[in-house]
Amino acid sequence: MAASRTLAIAGDNAVPSTLSVRAALLLMLAAVAVSAVAADTQDPLVAAIASPSRTPKFTVRDQYRHPLETLRFFGVRPNQTVVEIWPGRGWYMEILAPYLREQGKYYAAIEAPGVAGAAKEAKDNAAVLRKRIADDPTHLGKVVVTELHPPQLTEICPPGTADVVLTFRNVHNWLATGDQQAHFNAFFKALKPGGVLGVVEHRAKPGTSLEEMRKSGYMDEDYIKKLAGTAGFRFDAESPINNNPKDTKDYPEGVWTLPPTLGLGDKDRDKYLAIGESDRMTLRFVKPGR
Repeated sequence: MAASRTLAIAGDNAVPSTLSVRAALLLMLAAVAVSAVAADTQDPLVAAIASPSRTPKFTVRDQYRHPLETLRFFGVRPNQTVVEIWPGRGWYMEILAPYLREQGKYYAAIEAPGVAGAAKEAKDNAAVLRKRIADDPTHLGKVVVTELHPPQLTEICPPGTADVVLTFRNVHNWLATGDQQAHFNAFFKALKPGGVLGVVEHRAKPGTSLEEMRKSGYMDEDYIKKLAGTAGFRFDAESPINNNPKDTKDYPEGVWTLPPTLGLGDKDRDKYLAIGESDRMTLRFVKPGR
């Protein structure tokens, strides 16, 4: 009986011991999860993306453009000098300018509105962008606006001073005007040795002709890599973050059929909204020398 009693006591003690270990593990895992969430919410890039100062109609596009993952992939840090090419009406500017405000520098290299033959869109975008900056000095007051229009205007920042140059959905515009290589050459000149060029662009089916690229707005990935390589860049990596397998790339109005443009208006609107924004390549290049 004594032996049985001993075993019973040992068994009784074993149960609460096991439960205690499990409870301790659960508490530890919960603490790690809370710490991770807290750290993420304190991340200045997360804060910039979540800021109520952003334009509401811009934030609804986050689900397609993945700004957090995209900017992390390009290695953007708050103490860097970053040039955004042709920022349009400021979608990424509203994230990047506050993020870089205290420790870094943000250049908005706009499509020059004053050169001969400047498109009406360039003039409208420049006016909207400058007004947006003027209306929010707290977040955008340190934005440096430069102009890019090769061959007349190519100095988007002092040469060799940028850590990162970023261009979002612009290369098809330069193909249409025939100065695509000059733009990539300007990016190379702006960057420090070891600096990063980040490119996001509508992705065409492999082997798409130049004529079809101009018409559709979708760009062949190998062609963009060739432009960057000719300028002197080394291809570094690509990310699938902005891929969209729903995009069939065969629409009446090219890429502009999809949101946010919705070039067909209300015709098949729900169909194109269900597809979402275009399938996009996300490419990182490096300027050699470091």
